[in-house]
Amino acid sequence: MVLVAGSAAVAGAARRTPVPAPLLLVAAGLVASYVPGVPEYTLDPHIVLPLVLPPLLHTAALESSYLDLRANLRPVALLSIGYVLFATLAVGWIAYLLIPGLPLTAALVLGAVIAPPDAVAATAIARRVGLPSRLTTVLQGESLVNDATAITAYKVALAAAVGAAATWTGGLREFAIAAIGGVGVGLVLMVPLHWLRTHLRDPLLQNTLSLLIPFVAYGAAEQVHASGVLAVVVVGLYLGHHSWQVDFATRLQESAVWKMIAFVLESAVFALIGLQLPVVLRGLGEYGAGEAAWYAVMLFLVVVGVRFLWVFPATFLPRALSRRVREREPETDWTAPVVVGWAGMRGVVSLAIAFSIPATVHGGHPFPSRNLVLFLTFTTVIGTLVIQGLTLPPLIRRLPLPGRDAQAETLVEAQAQNEASRAAESRLEELLADERNTLPQPLADRLRTVLERRRNAVWERLGGVSEATGESADDIYRRLAREVISAEREVFVRLRDARRIDDEMLRTLLRRLDLEEAAAYREESADG
Repeated sequence: MVLVAGSAAVAGAARRTPVPAPLLLVAAGLVASYVPGVPEYTLDPHIVLPLVLPPLLHTAALESSYLDLRANLRPVALLSIGYVLFATLAVGWIAYLLIPGLPLTAALVLGAVIAPPDAVAATAIARRVGLPSRLTTVLQGESLVNDATAITAYKVALAAAVGAAATWTGGLREFAIAAIGGVGVGLVLMVPLHWLRTHLRDPLLQNTLSLLIPFVAYGAAEQVHASGVLAVVVVGLYLGHHSWQVDFATRLQESAVWKMIAFVLESAVFALIGLQLPVVLRGLGEYGAGEAAWYAVMLFLVVVGVRFLWVFPATFLPRALSRRVREREPETDWTAPVVVGWAGMRGVVSLAIAFSIPATVHGGHPFPSRNLVLFLTFTTVIGTLVIQGLTLPPLIRRLPLPGRDAQAETLVEAQAQNEASRAAESRLEELLADERNTLPQPLADRLRTVLERRRNAVWERLGGVSEATGESADDIYRRLAREVISAEREVFVRLRDARRIDDEMLRTLLRRLDLEEAAAYREESADG
């Protein structure tokens, strides 16, 4: 309870500072880990991987655009699959050369553990500083799939490290089974789960199902030794793409519920990263502090360098070799790979995988350099989060990146709303022409006014602003609507206090006002 409450409080405070919430949470965890009386939190992979990872992936998949991901499938695949495998081999091999006494098999385990970037922090920063939407999509897509690649690579490397029979052929076969099986389980589950969502009429039941879906997908895939991560992602992308077919009350509740869950889990997870410091340091054993710190610095530089070593060729070589790629994808310059390369921050998945390394190998001997692997994973996660996380926003601001054109986006929104409103008006006139739908004129006019207001609202954002307040007409309308609703709300509460209406009626009236207020205000962004 203290962990959840404390991490939520720090994350809430971070919204009032220029420091990204993940970095402040990690720093708070590091400080709290040495405060007397703070209990020792040991990261349990049996909790993080099956219970924390699925809902976070599901939330990210629901909010991702299937169409955008499909349009950027090549760069996403090169990062989430190609880069992770390349980083596993390159970082593992260099670590084997750098660290005396570290077996190659254990070094490859280390490479697989720290291969997948955790793009939660990167995408949060990207939205905050207005990163172009295509780069944000690529980073999101990478984070959805790279954990599956890393976990599978880790299992293959671990089998070799503990003495189990492991070959390149067997490793490729296991990777293919995990990938194809995970996608297959997702494809099998997504249609019946969506059917259930659309046929359950009670929003509470629908949202209960929504909470179970990521765990069902993950568990079903893992049960057949497939990738639970890919199963969750496939189901989440499908449900998000078809969310318009679900009842509006379900969508409203589901959005609020998943935002709260993601906020709580992400906050607790980043705080947990910082709280691991005493556990990791205590386990160093035979390695001196100076020696371990030197290895940590060198490995951090290797991890950063290897990402750039992959990102630049992966960005420009396909364009140079394929005319089809040049025709289908927009032109890019050196700034995009710089941002993607520097956004390779590691996170809790790397730590969770590292803590799942067994203490012994076949024959009962200790796993070689296990404590050093844990320490280097921890320092790499902290180093990338702090150094890259703090410098990524100013880097993005200084680079000549094309910014988001708010005016153009609003114009597209207005055109779409105008087209939809005209279709709605046509349908309304058809309905009102039917004698079975006869309405008093004031009510019919009210329906027409609502449609006209909805169409005009977006166009008004493109217009001028008030000289007195700096607000657009649409902003003024929303502010006045809120003031009027607040006045009604105060009267209802006063009537309840005077016992002229009861609490049940008050809740009914307040819910009606809440829905009107929600309709009057467009949803703010997560960072707003």
